[in-house]
Amino acid sequence: MELALKDIRRHLGKFLATIVGVAMLLAIVLVMNGIFQGNIQDGVWLIDHTKADLWVVERGRGGPFNEPSRIPLDSHKSVAATPGVAKASPLVLYTAQREVAGREQQFTVIGYDIFGGAGGPQRLAEGRPVLAPHFEMVADRKLGLRLGDRLVLGNDRYTVVGLTAGAVDSGGNPLVYLSLADAQKVQFEQDPRALEAARAANLKRLDRAGYSAEQAQRLLPLLSSGSSTINAVLVDLAPGADGAAVARHIRDWLYFNVYTTAEERALMLEGKLSRMSAVLGLFRSLLVLVSIVIIALIVYVLTIEKIKPIATLKLIGAPNGLIVRLIMTQSMLLTLASFAVAYALRDLIAPGFPRTLGFLGVETAITFGVMLVGGVLASLTAVWHALRTPAQLALGG
Repeated sequence: MELALKDIRRHLGKFLATIVGVAMLLAIVLVMNGIFQGNIQDGVWLIDHTKADLWVVERGRGGPFNEPSRIPLDSHKSVAATPGVAKASPLVLYTAQREVAGREQQFTVIGYDIFGGAGGPQRLAEGRPVLAPHFEMVADRKLGLRLGDRLVLGNDRYTVVGLTAGAVDSGGNPLVYLSLADAQKVQFEQDPRALEAARAANLKRLDRAGYSAEQAQRLLPLLSSGSSTINAVLVDLAPGADGAAVARHIRDWLYFNVYTTAEERALMLEGKLSRMSAVLGLFRSLLVLVSIVIIALIVYVLTIEKIKPIATLKLIGAPNGLIVRLIMTQSMLLTLASFAVAYALRDLIAPGFPRTLGFLGVETAITFGVMLVGGVLASLTAVWHALRTPAQLALGG
């Protein structure tokens, strides 16, 4: 140990520079761990925080997150009449992109029944929930809005009355909460000129089909797109109700798909998140492997640089154990110091990172163990080369 420390003090600048270089690579490994877990946390955040016992969506669909789901607006009334259901709440959710706070941003709009319905924001960081039926909104801080700010959505202005913290969709985009009617209006609202063009085109079609002007005016609303659909119904079960029986009744009699929260999570993890998780996991494994290889190369180069002093030690009769301890100690010090600096760098990077970073203590400990064992194994090549060094090399042989 003392011999290793003396050699480090002699080449302190080079050793510190090496630590910084390896630490930057290890910091990327730790951040990648955070991205991997953060991707999963973002993916299931909305599911976990919606607090629903059952999710009712369009028949044959895995919605409302993995694919679109459209069901009639009044579906929640039929679901509410099902035996064992305490409350059924309509929900609308879709992705939008608008200019917010001076830049184009993507976010997900959540429309819910503000008069006692489920699906609204669970915890507010500032302000209050949506109380008025129109033109109020709750937004996540990530969007860059403040209380009292106004955001143009469609042809109307919405006032920010509340702010959430960390409310995101599966892609890490912030959430915006509106009343159900406002969310539907924003979703289906079209530009007035586009509506006039569509109206004129429909009138022409009806005229060519032989309808009179009066008949065409009566039929025109049937050809216009409506906004009487929702994406899901959230079900709260009555105390003591059998969830499986309620779900079976809804499937058989109302002809909808029904999922529990656990099943929705499984759909998300096995569907939308699976490919991204696989890619991130692959990159994480490659980074760990590359880090171990680089540590091995650095230890080998450091050993080669002091090959003559090692030969001198052998010439004066130093045991092989002393040489092995010299190399292994420096390798361990390099790995430990690099990991400590990488951990500090990770904590500096995390607050300003654009995506959620989820750090698990167990995962960090496993990464540390892998790097430590990798550092030991990586040192064996340098140890093997040092032990094969002939003592006469110290005399120029």
